[in-house]
Amino acid sequence: AWAVEQGATIIDINMGCPAKKVCKKAAGSALLANGNLVRDILQETVRGFVANECPPPRLREIFDAGTGIRNLAKSLLTNKHLELDLFLTHTHFDHVCGFPFFGPVFKPDTQLRIWSGHLLPERKIREVLGFVMTDPLWPIQLEDLPANISFCDFSEGDVLSPKEDIVIRTAPLNHPNRATGYRIEFRGRSICYVTDTEHFPDRLNGNIIDLIKNSDIFIYDCTFTDDEYHDHVNWGHSTWQEGVKLANEASVKTFVVFHHNPDHDDDIMDSIATAVVDARPGSVVAKEGMTLCP
Repeated sequence: AWAVEQGATIIDINMGCPAKKVCKKAAGSALLANGNLVRDILQETVRGFVANECPPPRLREIFDAGTGIRNLAKSLLTNKHLELDLFLTHTHFDHVCGFPFFGPVFKPDTQLRIWSGHLLPERKIREVLGFVMTDPLWPIQLEDLPANISFCDFSEGDVLSPKEDIVIRTAPLNHPNRATGYRIEFRGRSICYVTDTEHFPDRLNGNIIDLIKNSDIFIYDCTFTDDEYHDHVNWGHSTWQEGVKLANEASVKTFVVFHHNPDHDDDIMDSIATAVVDARPGSVVAKEGMTLCP
């Protein structure tokens, strides 16, 4: 655990020379003579890495708070004095329902900033999250959480600087009740997170093109296929085919299919993955627990 916290990605366990005469003499490599001890050391080393695997301290930027944020919390809770930023694309329930289960908000040493760009001027993010955690829907109210939480409302199009060396550009998306797309820039690399949004029938979305131009990774709302979309016009979601068009127009490096239709089973997702790669080689279909490195 200490090695992981210090930033180690590889641990070299020196078990010494396997020569029998060396082991028998209980010299520096006698560890090899005890198979059970070797096994236990390896198991505990792997366990320490898995249990403590988490983003580097300065890069804990979280986007949206659906059910997956609960598992994220498990990796974060091994650390003390967390400084986190949570950026919301919008506040439809599937993007905020995990927030009441986010473990760090129950720790008084957690510093959390919650950002939202789609609510002004009618509402503010503190008010909306307060609704999510109101009696009788939830037993613990927002103001009762022990973490130090601040709320940051901004306007779509603003450029944010949550931490040193991190620049986050924003853009409005085409979604009911509005939504915000994000471009995260850090040390010459960029990831664009663009969901939930619906494409226009007669043109590519210029706001998205400008946001994702030449980005390393472009994550896009691909809820439907083109064939399915005709029955879901004005639902606020797009297709992987439209995502490919945007990726090509903006010259992005890696296109990531995201926000899957819950009615799509594994066979359908496999067929989409094949079609996407055929249409744009190097594209990726997002999966739970996947790590993307720009």
